[in-house]
Amino acid sequence: FQNLLWSRKTFVDNMKIYNHSYIYMPAFSMKTGTEPSLRVYYTLSDVGANQTVLFANPNFLRSIGKFWKSRGIHAKRLSTGLFLVSAALGLCEEVAIYGFWPFSVNMHEQPISHHYYDNVLPFSGFHAMPEEFLQLWYLHKIGALRMQLDPCEEPSLQPTS
Repeated sequence: FQNLLWSRKTFVDNMKIYNHSYIYMPAFSMKTGTEPSLRVYYTLSDVGANQTVLFANPNFLRSIGKFWKSRGIHAKRLSTGLFLVSAALGLCEEVAIYGFWPFSVNMHEQPISHHYYDNVLPFSGFHAMPEEFLQLWYLHKIGALRMQLDPCEEPSLQPTS
């Protein structure tokens, strides 16, 4: 959306599908995220959108980083997903996650993209996805969360009419 520097209508229209949901923005997790995050907040606020924009507390981000580093995740920065799972584990009675697969092929040897929205890989050494995956898999094995590895639903092989 061109960092919301120009027309914001397309962004606002695209956000409508999320109804009354929370939108997490990395305003304080890295300096380059502050301005775009604030633009998202003010854009949605200005149009009276149904979504609530959330920013993580910088102290929380630091604490979570130290916590996971002490458990073997050595990366320049944790993934947003691991930050959100960490928050969910502290707030929710049950946590189910999907999409934490650090490999370029799924369990059936089919290629998969890096993100659900693109296939742009992070800079080398930026994230430690295999280390994150192992920690999340451990939490799954001890019952602290439920990790879904296969697709939630099998895709329909025939079109419906």
